[in-house]
Amino acid sequence: MKEMRNILGWLGMAEEQSILQDAKKHVEETYKTVTFFADAVKSFIKGDLEAKTQAIENVRQSEHQADLLRSKMIDQLSEGMLLPPDREDLMHFVKTLDKIADWTNGAARLLGFIEGRIPESVLKNISLGTDLIVSSIAKLQEAIVALTKNELKNAISLSAEIDHLEHEADDQKKAMIEAIIHAKLEPVSLLLTYQLAEYLEGVTDKIEDCADFIKVLAIKSK
Repeated sequence: MKEMRNILGWLGMAEEQSILQDAKKHVEETYKTVTFFADAVKSFIKGDLEAKTQAIENVRQSEHQADLLRSKMIDQLSEGMLLPPDREDLMHFVKTLDKIADWTNGAARLLGFIEGRIPESVLKNISLGTDLIVSSIAKLQEAIVALTKNELKNAISLSAEIDHLEHEADDQKKAMIEAIIHAKLEPVSLLLTYQLAEYLEGVTDKIEDCADFIKVLAIKSK
């Protein structure tokens, strides 16, 4: 009889299972980071400065919680019994997870510096770019849950959907930059919104990197 292959069995002993469970927690916290950022964007578009400021603070606090989880996972990997290739792969995965929250926090900081009213064409593109981040992190959360349940086909399918969203984010970045150029913004607003476009696409890029790792794990476990 063919031996049943289970993702947790491939990863190894209880400590590896613990790391994967912590990865789920990390993505859950990162999802909060992203949704708080989405709240900040909505408040910014509405012109509600107080709500925007509070949402940006929520992003900062959530990113800090995600960073604590990242530190815990790295400590586990450093002290564990994993062979070097597996340890290095998981270490890269953990660090990439953390970059999602970190880049989202960076986007929130940039948003906090933008003052005054921005043209509707630019606001629309900021909103669209943010929606893509929210969709991507939700798919990543589902993919990790599928992986822990040994639903390998579903994990691979979700990872492919994330790839598609990342390509959409590339196109969205281009559209946002074009809107910024044609808006004839003041120099400070021009710089900040351009950097925000970079960060929005950067977040989806980091999510795709994590999805690629999940795909590799799923394929190895078949």
